[in-house]
Amino acid sequence: MSDLKTVYIVHCIDTEGPLYESLEAKFGRLEDLYGISNVEPTMENFVKLQKAQIDLGGSELQVAETFSGHLSNYNDTWDKIDNMLDSIMSDDFRNKLLDSYGGGYVFNWHCVDHVGYKYNPRRRDIGYHNIFDHYDSVLKSQQNCKDGIHWHFHPMSTYRDAHRCATSYINSSELYQIICRRIIEREWFPTVNRAGFHVERPDSHWFLEQWIPFDISNISLDDSGELENTVDLRKGRAGDWRRAPSDWSIYHPSHDNYQIPGNCRRWIARVLNSINRLANIDQREMDKAFAMAQESKPTLVGITGHDFRDLGLEVDHVRGLILESCRKYPDVKFKYSEAVEAFRSVIWPDDIKEDPLDLELIYSPESEDDVANIEVVTRKGQVFGPQPFLAIETMSRRFIHDNFDFALSGDRWHYPFYSNTIPISDVKRIGIGANDKYGNYCVKNIQLQGV
Repeated sequence: MSDLKTVYIVHCIDTEGPLYESLEAKFGRLEDLYGISNVEPTMENFVKLQKAQIDLGGSELQVAETFSGHLSNYNDTWDKIDNMLDSIMSDDFRNKLLDSYGGGYVFNWHCVDHVGYKYNPRRRDIGYHNIFDHYDSVLKSQQNCKDGIHWHFHPMSTYRDAHRCATSYINSSELYQIICRRIIEREWFPTVNRAGFHVERPDSHWFLEQWIPFDISNISLDDSGELENTVDLRKGRAGDWRRAPSDWSIYHPSHDNYQIPGNCRRWIARVLNSINRLANIDQREMDKAFAMAQESKPTLVGITGHDFRDLGLEVDHVRGLILESCRKYPDVKFKYSEAVEAFRSVIWPDDIKEDPLDLELIYSPESEDDVANIEVVTRKGQVFGPQPFLAIETMSRRFIHDNFDFALSGDRWHYPFYSNTIPISDVKRIGIGANDKYGNYCVKNIQLQGV
């Protein structure tokens, strides 16, 4: 049973690997964010921008904050990221401020795949599993590591630029490729979503509603006017959470608007940045969370950042806020948490009694009675959403997602291999992935041909 007067600190890292930014790109960002294009792109002028010494018609301080040393100095190689990881994942760093249960700091690594791009000026690490595998290896090398690996996705930009992000899941076929490969090649399925660029739209909302029970993307603020100050966020262009709860509550979204509490099945939690240009966690916000927990309402505080920045500085900032809130609310405990653990503790504080999800994947070869087919049977628990996620790898290494046929019982599904779907002769591997509503995922694979 969870302690009701507990704040669960869930630090979610948009895990995207190295990011390079040239001087010209920094001035390009100045234009993208603020519409300012009349400043010559020189190092001298960049330093002046950092010091608010160039007249920008009232935007001087905001631009200076955007291009501060912390926000403009990137980890642009894996060596730099690994050096940072060596520091922040050490016991000395994690245990600087132990939580109320004696635990050290916990990270949640939301790993993206950079795939399908044609233009890569920021030198992203392009390829399936590259970032996922890197962090999986790092976590496995840590003794008693409580960190989690979770889901992050950037909808494909119009011109396939790796440094830009659009809003459409429907226009992003890479989405299904990535999940199919995670199931078949890594035996992994996403449970907690962090929206790329904080962006959700109806198509991504309905996609998540089918597959992923937990979402930590709401950056709503008490004063939403802060998000109108840059071109990329104005009028809800990115990070539109203006109508969502801003009180650290977790909610089911409504069918037609992910921002409004309703009757959908998934859960959305709130998250704020640490030392960024917008939607930052501050002492007032941390105090709000502790005050909520003081009323015996277990509370999830989401923090977010990027692995291409100095996470050590950002974590120390968060710990300073926690320490001050602890002084103000001595009866409230706090716990550094893996994301699934935190969602469960807040939503079901009396503990979960049901067995974790278990599925069986049964393959039946072609016979006189039927074509080759698979059947998925629920052995324990209940699938979150209407169906498991079906992943098929062909002999030519194409990865294909398709819908199941539904059995009348509601706890099993079928898929036939024939002329209207995929001939079984072209199928190398079949995989399924699913969650239950508590964030227990189940992956099963069958290899039919090849090694």
